[in-house]
Amino acid sequence: MHMCQRQALIRSDIWFADGNIVLIADSAAFKVHHGQLERHSEVFRDLFSVPQPVDQKPPARSSFGFTHLLIALYDGIYFTKHTSADFVAIAAVLRLSTKYFIEHLRERCIARLAIDWPTSLPQWDRRENDGIDSGGRYNPRETLPHPILMLKLAYELSLDAFLPSAFYDLSRYGPSKILAGTRGPPPIFSTEDDHLCATFLGREAAQVYIHTFLESALRDRPSTNCTNTGKSSAVYCVESFYFIHLNVLRSVGGIACGRDADPLHTLLQAAEMLERTDFTDGQKTCGLKMCSVCKNEFMDAVRKARLEVWELIPEWFGLRESRSEEDMN
Repeated sequence: MHMCQRQALIRSDIWFADGNIVLIADSAAFKVHHGQLERHSEVFRDLFSVPQPVDQKPPARSSFGFTHLLIALYDGIYFTKHTSADFVAIAAVLRLSTKYFIEHLRERCIARLAIDWPTSLPQWDRRENDGIDSGGRYNPRETLPHPILMLKLAYELSLDAFLPSAFYDLSRYGPSKILAGTRGPPPIFSTEDDHLCATFLGREAAQVYIHTFLESALRDRPSTNCTNTGKSSAVYCVESFYFIHLNVLRSVGGIACGRDADPLHTLLQAAEMLERTDFTDGQKTCGLKMCSVCKNEFMDAVRKARLEVWELIPEWFGLRESRSEEDMN
């Protein structure tokens, strides 16, 4: 290291008086403990076993990332309240803990990411409920990072398990917002990017699925098991399914709730209509006057459809080859 470089160094906040090694990342210097690094990283252990030239700095990445890594090594990595800002620190520590084989930090970061990018439907539903604020508005960006940031990290570090939920989350935006991307270091997406094409194809598949569901699950309703069949009250089940059909179509078009191309949410809303009592018949508020058999059959159809959607998401976004209906059964 040249003298001019030494003069340009800035002492970081991580500077232990009893430290016995100085690490340099960018223009920042970190005075830490040789043994602490060796204890947690075989890469550092091997590095320190070889005599280092006085003027050679050890391999490091950005000072920002190294700061977060050293804080995590000395103080641990904790998230008392989940916010979208957590992602920057998580990504920095995960990148470097992967590079330097610091397994316990890597596992901790992956476990934290799994909360925001679930790999099971029950955990996805939990995530979505957490994204609803005290006013009942769906506002996930306060607690969750933009999905494009997760997609970039997942492809960089081969975190394939998080790709389906990240792609699905991104596809729920309108096309213009998907193209606009998010704040972050370029490149995000480009018009030639295969990932952008995959997002739009998956979005289209999600919308097609709901149309298919309407055809298969609502076309022949009420069923022959309807307890109102042959009675004057049969009109209640017919009208209820018609009402559900119209509202599901509104969701597909992105009119309802501002959650576009989201079949998991749309199907959940359809099921919740069966229990709501805030509809109006022009005179008073009421619920859907559907018989119990029709309700149970429709709820069962919705549950099966939501599970099928979750299984199809990797296929929709080109993360898995299409499976035949026979294979799925």
